[in-house]
Amino acid sequence: MDTSELLRRVRSIEIKTKAITNNIFAGEYHSAFKGRGMSFAEVREYQPGDDIRDIDWNVTARMNRPYVKVFEEERELTLMLLIDLSASQNFGTHQRTQRELATEIAATLAFSAMKNNDKIGVIFFTDRIEKFIPPQKGRKHVLYIIRELLDFKPRGNRTNVGMALEYLVKIMTKRSIAFVLSDFLTTDDYSRPLMVAARKHDVVALHLYDQCMASLPDIGLIKVTDAETGHEQYLDTSSKATRQHQQKWWQAHNEELATRFSKSKVDYTSIATDADYVRPLMNLFAQR
Repeated sequence: MDTSELLRRVRSIEIKTKAITNNIFAGEYHSAFKGRGMSFAEVREYQPGDDIRDIDWNVTARMNRPYVKVFEEERELTLMLLIDLSASQNFGTHQRTQRELATEIAATLAFSAMKNNDKIGVIFFTDRIEKFIPPQKGRKHVLYIIRELLDFKPRGNRTNVGMALEYLVKIMTKRSIAFVLSDFLTTDDYSRPLMVAARKHDVVALHLYDQCMASLPDIGLIKVTDAETGHEQYLDTSSKATRQHQQKWWQAHNEELATRFSKSKVDYTSIATDADYVRPLMNLFAQR
């Protein structure tokens, strides 16, 4: 896409997602994700009911009356977005593709983090690490991330979630909030990398999918292509057995995801390309 079209789309996404952030996510992001701990803020005179363990004995001795230390939560965090850019993310049969959905969600999360004065970093991945954008603050940085999401052309086609999680653990030494946006259609067993990452970081999985993956429409004989492998075959969607087979596979896939995330103590939600992503995110934040 040319520069003017790219800038127009960036601006359009900024307007939409900032409105959602300001009107809906104002407090949810703040309350759902905690800071790294408590930091000293000030001292004040002792009041009945204060914990005597908070007494500042040096100030108390100097002032000849008791003073206590006041602490506040350290709010500054780092938000890391691990975004799947494999070929299957370009699939979409309704309002948008999975990649377009990922772009809107990532922008909403990034503006929420920006509102809290948090840093935002990004890892684009396929079956390799495509790009790492180091965490920074500010609107200019968020707009750069959106621009890259819209225009970046990955080299790889397939998906390797485990490799992306391992890279996160390697590159981020301090604890961060890490959102993984993917359809999780991968042959790699990422169970161990997920557990390791979840011990070090606050990992949240966003499972993105198109409704046709969950339920095949009855539209007769169609030719389908695996975007990641190039494998082609014909499916008779008018066959009830074919549609039932697809539904069973989809149910098994979702049960496997639920089990894997539960074992690793990772919060997750599923979001369809034709659905409003605000409600699932709100529910996810509320559960925390």
